[in-house]
Amino acid sequence: MTKNFCLTLCGVLLTLLLPHAAQAQLRIEISGVGGKQIPIAIAPFRGETGMPQQISTIVRDDLVGSGLFKAIPTGAEASALTETSQVSFGDWQNRGADALVAGSVTKLADGRFDVRFRLLDTVKQSDLGSLSYAATPALLRFTAHQIADYVYQKLIGEPGIFSTRMAYVAKQGTRYELLVADIDGQNPQPALLSNEPIISPAWSADGRKLAYVSFESRKPVIYVHVIATGKRMPVANFKGSNSAPAWSPDGTQLAVVLSRSGLQQIYLINADGSNLRRLTTSSGIDTNPVFSPDGRYIYFTSDRGGSPQIYRVSPNGGEPERLTFSTDYNVRPAINPGSNTIAYVTRRDGRYQIAIMDLSTHNERVLTDGVNDDSPTFSPNGRFILYESKNNRIDILAMVSIDGTLRKTLPSINAVDTRDPVWGPFFKN
Repeated sequence: MTKNFCLTLCGVLLTLLLPHAAQAQLRIEISGVGGKQIPIAIAPFRGETGMPQQISTIVRDDLVGSGLFKAIPTGAEASALTETSQVSFGDWQNRGADALVAGSVTKLADGRFDVRFRLLDTVKQSDLGSLSYAATPALLRFTAHQIADYVYQKLIGEPGIFSTRMAYVAKQGTRYELLVADIDGQNPQPALLSNEPIISPAWSADGRKLAYVSFESRKPVIYVHVIATGKRMPVANFKGSNSAPAWSPDGTQLAVVLSRSGLQQIYLINADGSNLRRLTTSSGIDTNPVFSPDGRYIYFTSDRGGSPQIYRVSPNGGEPERLTFSTDYNVRPAINPGSNTIAYVTRRDGRYQIAIMDLSTHNERVLTDGVNDDSPTFSPNGRFILYESKNNRIDILAMVSIDGTLRKTLPSINAVDTRDPVWGPFFKN
């Protein structure tokens, strides 16, 4: 069984408490992107030399890391470019660049930085737009991600995800941390530190809250945590196990898994802990609930049919519909917010891997080739899946595109193990 299903099914923490190998720092590796990349030149931003964050480098890394862009070398002369410079489109075409980003950074009297940039289409010899930001030093990296989002949307035609965040659990020694980081794994910020396990973080749709399970009281209890203030409250602390929280799209309620009546079943509860009501009733284990983006369904894992499979049911109740049949083990559903597809963990030839299914055709495809891949979570634009994998017995975070052309690992930041990733929603001002 994969870790998450085993934890919920058995109510034990063996996989969390086993000793692990020493920390490994991983390089980002990308393969299989083929010839679909857009060649783009990112000129050094004038004034960024010596700054704590190199805006142009972050923008370049974001775009190249998506697998959809190829960085074109700019040359020393590009350091003179700014967002107001006259550009020889032919010269940049000759270099192989279809697009060019140029900008500048100026320190203001109040300590903030004025960041400006312009995006040019060198093929059509046109200006695709420009923006400016006033950023504090602490927000320079976020500003660079916003610039990458702008470029991505202009050239790809869909929202970029570089300014979104992820939450995950890191374990080092006997300490557990719930961390919130940039989606490239950088800038991790602790939301919770504990000497007891933390599992199953889940973002609210507005990105302001996390729900998670903490064992700090020596039993699994579900908390709702406000990111900005650190304020939190227990919302499910019933007899037995309280696990696997999932937010409704409107943020008013959670689907949770409780064992208060014996076997673990799915319940709905208001986000303040009121109005508990039971949703599923089976002779097996029902777990890992997740709402569809439109709120019409709750997808979940159940072994009610004899083996763990993916089902869905209306939040109003009714007879669940089984969705997976191809193997005897399919668990941990995640819903694509951009299309009618789901991702899940499937067992094939003794290996646990991430698969994707088109709900209209029921066509399946395995996206990863690991031995113990787990916890898939979609990007808010639906193009990528973040998941947990293994590297020499160390839990790491990895990413795959839904077409399978991009695979990469993310660095393990200040932790021996990183697990239970969940991708946050689009940034909202």
